[in-house]
Amino acid sequence: MALNDSDEILAVKAAELYYEAGKTQDEIGVALNVSRWKVGRLLVAAREHGFVRIEIVHPSARKFSLERELCSFYGLEDAVVVPAAESDSDVQARVAQAAADYLTTLRPVPRTLGVSWGRTLHAVAARLRPGWAVGVNPVQINGSVSSTRQATAAADTAVVMARKAQGTATLLPSPAIFEHAATRRAIESDRSVQSVLELARNANAYLFSAGTVDPSSVHVDSGYLSAEDVLALAAKGAVGDVVGRFIDDTGQVADPELDSRTLGLSLDELRNAGTSIAVIAGEAKHGIAHAVVASGLCTTLITDESTANDLLGRAPNMRKQMS
Repeated sequence: MALNDSDEILAVKAAELYYEAGKTQDEIGVALNVSRWKVGRLLVAAREHGFVRIEIVHPSARKFSLERELCSFYGLEDAVVVPAAESDSDVQARVAQAAADYLTTLRPVPRTLGVSWGRTLHAVAARLRPGWAVGVNPVQINGSVSSTRQATAAADTAVVMARKAQGTATLLPSPAIFEHAATRRAIESDRSVQSVLELARNANAYLFSAGTVDPSSVHVDSGYLSAEDVLALAAKGAVGDVVGRFIDDTGQVADPELDSRTLGLSLDELRNAGTSIAVIAGEAKHGIAHAVVASGLCTTLITDESTANDLLGRAPNMRKQMS
């Protein structure tokens, strides 16, 4: 609607009465001596011309414009972006809840859901409501058994998801990282491990997060790596890990020797999946988030506003590199 000076003033007044004073369109029409139809047109014009900005501030609200941009530039099938929060713990909680909500509405329902493990997915499982689905069977897609309490937490993720969906969890009875590649190959050839990996490779969808490459890594907590190990990985160009595999900023394996000792779904298998959902949030994970989406490791990204803006901020530089 084109506005002359008189209509612009009326549009501002109508918006003030409607949004600030809580008046109905009939009441505004009486106050401004115009028809109810005219009031409706003025309110539309106020939004179109930027006189009014509508912002949804509920913690579960989503940033749809950022989601569209992420999908457009990175070729994602879907994206979920939650608003910024005052603390990192609040960000993590919002993203975990968003991931739980996304799983609940995912269609078709994935009868076999491949899941990794870690703090983020543990939080997602905790936020799923009982009955979030019926007959979903989670299967672990990377090893988790270790000598620390993290092994229990890793198993809990799949078990809790299954229990709340009246399904059955299939756990991968193996460490994530071995001392020797030969040991990994021997364990991987075991019939019980093979059967789980085969089930994982045929999952209908995958849900995973990504880890940092610093002493706070879950792999350090689990006893697989030392703080010195992850610092050495960072020196080799690693920006984080996905399903236990440390990658560089191009999404390639950062340390082939370490990767040869790692058991679980491969990066190529993840890239070739029809539905792979990455849940990544927080400033510390900006680098690994970019590596994941830019290298095609996920079809859907669930993240926070800050990470989304960082990803989009890298877009112009990527265009220059590709041109």
